[in-house]
Amino acid sequence: MGLKYRRGRNWFTAMGVLFIVMASIILARNLLIWGPEFVLDFLKSSEITNEKISMAMIGFGGLLIFLGLRRGIDEK
Repeated sequence: MGLKYRRGRNWFTAMGVLFIVMASIILARNLLIWGPEFVLDFLKSSEITNEKISMAMIGFGGLLIFLGLRRGIDEK
């Protein structure tokens, strides 16, 4: 009577992982090029920067993973 987990193709989870991986690559590249102090300055500035978009991508990827896992449990 336990929950059955059906492992299959889940578009939401796959896209969420893709968003997080791409944003992590962008942040790692900027950390290597500019250094941590400049990246923090870019995050704190009032302008729209690459780092802020990367953080939004990580948040959106987390939301997609959450929806994908939730959707996978609800399906029978």
